[in-house]
Amino acid sequence: MNKHRSRAFLIASVFTFAQILPGVSAVLAQSNEADSEKRLSVINPSLSLSPHSSLVRYFDPQTGITVDQAVTYSLEHNGELLAARKEIDAASALVKQAAFRANPKVDASVAKTITGTDNTITVNGMLPLELGGRRPARIRVAERELEMRRQDVADRERMIAAAVRVKFGEAMAAVLKLGFDEDLIATSQHGYNLVAARVTEGGTAPLEQNMLLVELNRLRSLRESAEGKTQIEMLELRNLIGMMPDEPLRLRGDFNDVIAPLPPLTDATEQALTERPDLKLAKAAEGFAEARIEQARSEGKLDASLIGGYQRMDFSFPLNGINDAGQLSPIRNTFHYFTVGVSLDLPVRNKNQGTIEAAVAEAEAAKRRLEFLELTVRREVASAYAQYNSTARAAEIFRVGVKDQANANLDVVRQTYELGSKTLIDYLGEQRRFIDLQNGYIDALLDTYKSRVEIERAVASPIASRQQVTQR
Repeated sequence: MNKHRSRAFLIASVFTFAQILPGVSAVLAQSNEADSEKRLSVINPSLSLSPHSSLVRYFDPQTGITVDQAVTYSLEHNGELLAARKEIDAASALVKQAAFRANPKVDASVAKTITGTDNTITVNGMLPLELGGRRPARIRVAERELEMRRQDVADRERMIAAAVRVKFGEAMAAVLKLGFDEDLIATSQHGYNLVAARVTEGGTAPLEQNMLLVELNRLRSLRESAEGKTQIEMLELRNLIGMMPDEPLRLRGDFNDVIAPLPPLTDATEQALTERPDLKLAKAAEGFAEARIEQARSEGKLDASLIGGYQRMDFSFPLNGINDAGQLSPIRNTFHYFTVGVSLDLPVRNKNQGTIEAAVAEAEAAKRRLEFLELTVRREVASAYAQYNSTARAAEIFRVGVKDQANANLDVVRQTYELGSKTLIDYLGEQRRFIDLQNGYIDALLDTYKSRVEIERAVASPIASRQQVTQR
């Protein structure tokens, strides 16, 4: 009778981890009976973390950063994006520069004889006309390049936002597993203390205490590995959003409602073909190549420059002549000349044929890239939908047919152990399977969340407000 009571007391202590309470400081997956068919919950939004828990360094349900805030912060502080935005400023300056007309040219010279006083002063000016549409073509090339820079930044923002969401989810999953391990250690430590007390009283065999101690130390080892992975995920998240490694960062959110209806695949595909920045970038590249063709053709046409000049010539002879007064005087006079003309650049031999052919080839290449990218976008959207459907089904199977059933199985093994039909080894083995299944459930939720982020990335627009690690 005492042996049966000690076993029941032992199992009641150890098994408490499977009945995780909402007020425990760790973050676990638990369904409420009233809405178990409607929600997937891993983090209880009303958690009040113990100040002694290591989770307080990574998770704060009140003041932690949400996934949307992390994305906003990354778009404002990511070094790569900041550099790309400076490239937009540079391209804008080039558009301004392209609009300026060519500067006039002025040549001035003075010539003087070495042995005499004769001298000549010449001033010539030239004004390029930029015929053949050179200036408009130059402006269009600069404008197309500016559009390419803008779409490139938009595409980088899309990719970085998706990467931040994925990394945020991975960090949250690591926090969940760490919290789960800490709950297991806390409940197992409590059970071990009770069994140790029973062993001291002589009511339980020392072997069971030793077995529980081994299991407790194994959980502690798992917990250290889980915290190491959590630290790595948090460091990678800091780097991605533009924070220093030693800056404080705590997360806030959960994996609630990661399974939600999606718009039809055809609508999502059309939206992606319309909104994807990389497609817009490819179209801008095609427009840039066409502008380069027009620029090359304009530079192969006739061009002209207006020429105007003034010349002052002070000239004399080593002879004397009779002036108007009838007196002898040196023969000397000053002459003034004005010149007006035009300088033509005749495209007789070089009509810029090679540059035109190269620009045409580049335009054809840009067109082919755009066609291939459209096919790639369709494939990415379809693949993202297929991935989401499979991961959502897997998570739902875990929730309905695995998680609760594993809990029930563990309860049965516990009861049979209390009755003496199972050994403590059988019970600990079932407990380990239950731990693996709980971690697998967290991984299934993470995969579902990441697949929704992939849909958002492929479509270039939030599918639904609940696709994120939701704020509570």
